[in-house]
Amino acid sequence: MNKYERLIEELDKNGTGKMKCFGNSMTPILHNGGLMTFKKQEKYDIGDMVFCKCRGRLIDCHKITQKNDERGYLIANNKGWENGWTRTIYGRVIKEEYKNEVKEF
Repeated sequence: MNKYERLIEELDKNGTGKMKCFGNSMTPILHNGGLMTFKKQEKYDIGDMVFCKCRGRLIDCHKITQKNDERGYLIANNKGWENGWTRTIYGRVIKEEYKNEVKEF
């Protein structure tokens, strides 16, 4: 089981889960290698940073930039790249732990 499958299982079972996320697409909001805590929710809003599936790919930490009743949520990184529309969101980042720093969202 990979880290994505484990997190999906944790979110389904407990409503929360943790996973380390790597990459610079969300800097300076999030750090490369930060430990993210995700929370499963009924609704998500513009600006939420989420773990989702978009165009068949799992995306661990990008943000919602638009909502549409027919299309779902538009997912993008913090550099302006849009991944596409999705209806499959597993959870929202509620906390990042990086080195000695903790940020809550």
